[in-house]
Amino acid sequence: MKLWVVCGCMLLSSCATQDLIVDKKGVDEDAYQQDLAECRVYAAEINTGRQAVERGAAGAVLGGVVGAIVGDRHTAGRIAGVGAVGGTVKGAGQAEQRKQRVVSNCLRGRGYKVLG
Repeated sequence: MKLWVVCGCMLLSSCATQDLIVDKKGVDEDAYQQDLAECRVYAAEINTGRQAVERGAAGAVLGGVVGAIVGDRHTAGRIAGVGAVGGTVKGAGQAEQRKQRVVSNCLRGRGYKVLG
């Protein structure tokens, strides 16, 4: 399961800012690429892996508690696993959304018109 989580996080992080749309009318492309690279460096400060692990651990605990209430030990373990995976994916997704916002805000702060 750990390898799956790491691969998922790497896949999500490779997709960051690909959907960013900027109005480039009148924009120097070289300057834009430099600014975009610098903004991505700021966004990289958000630790996707850590946030995914934290949410995964919380999901496992919650799943284990719910499983213990509604079933036996085996059921609790299975629900904890489901909670761990779900929490991990959610945490990684939230971290990537934060990265997207950082890049968008950074570009806006540098005078670009970010459309989405």
